[in-house]
Amino acid sequence: MDALAHRRPARVDLIRLRADLPDALGGAVTDFERHLLLERGLSENTVRAYVGDVVSLLGHLLTGGGDGLAALDLARLRSWLADQRTAGAGRTTLARRSASARAFTAWAVRTGRMVSDPGPRLASPRPHKALPTVLRAEQAEQMMRASASGAAQDDPLALRDHAVVELLYATGIRVSELCGLDTSDVDHSRRVVLVLGKGGKERAVPYGIPAEKALNAWLTKGRHLLAKGDSPAALFLGARGGRLDPRTARRVVHDVVGAVPGAADLGPHGLRHTAATHLLEGGADLRSVQELLGHATLATTQLYTHVTVERLKAIHDRTHPRS
Repeated sequence: MDALAHRRPARVDLIRLRADLPDALGGAVTDFERHLLLERGLSENTVRAYVGDVVSLLGHLLTGGGDGLAALDLARLRSWLADQRTAGAGRTTLARRSASARAFTAWAVRTGRMVSDPGPRLASPRPHKALPTVLRAEQAEQMMRASASGAAQDDPLALRDHAVVELLYATGIRVSELCGLDTSDVDHSRRVVLVLGKGGKERAVPYGIPAEKALNAWLTKGRHLLAKGDSPAALFLGARGGRLDPRTARRVVHDVVGAVPGAADLGPHGLRHTAATHLLEGGADLRSVQELLGHATLATTQLYTHVTVERLKAIHDRTHPRS
């Protein structure tokens, strides 16, 4: 079976491998996928990654002579990860695949598909936490000036794009959250957007006056020019009148950041990092930033304290006479 070869599987290999799984294993994958989507409320991208990892694991199980989940023990989990490492998977990827395997075996035990759970004994390398690249405050200002100059001609797409980058930077929300917003999710009187985040959790996120101006210009001068008779109630629309696609939003951000000399190539998530860093540098406390970003744990938000410290150290090294 080519799809079971010991190499990092391409997406098409995983699709073929899943189709070739025995009925019992294939049914388990389908039920696990439904559990991740409906019960845990994970994003489609996360579910796709977890399911792909589980399919890869079950393929490895079959090549090793296992004929069902009863054969999935700690030795086979370790063997699977070792094959992934040999195929070139990095520490971050291995950590995620370990998490996928642990989630699957825990679910399999809860649903009676396995008697015991080997997952908790599966060690995995800790991923390297590289500090995110962010824009400096003056670069963010240059980015907004470039975006605003494009919107000055009142072209509907340019008005939309300016509102997109202003709102992303003002709120630090994820691109999927931005594209999921409806017009009714904006409280104009309080300058707040109601965001549906990971796990189906709602949170209210404020935005400032520049984002308010850009948003109002889009809604009064641009949105109706893109809307069609069957357009959804989406806050942001695509060129054909449908809900704005996250890929289009990513392209918009890359293009406008590219207009800033010396700025790193950033997408929407880079603007999220930038917003969080600038909030902390401006004196916001970690708990408030955690709530604004929708982080499940404070540990995730603490990464940005390292960014601000590194930036302060760089400034000190560059400017202090005895650095």
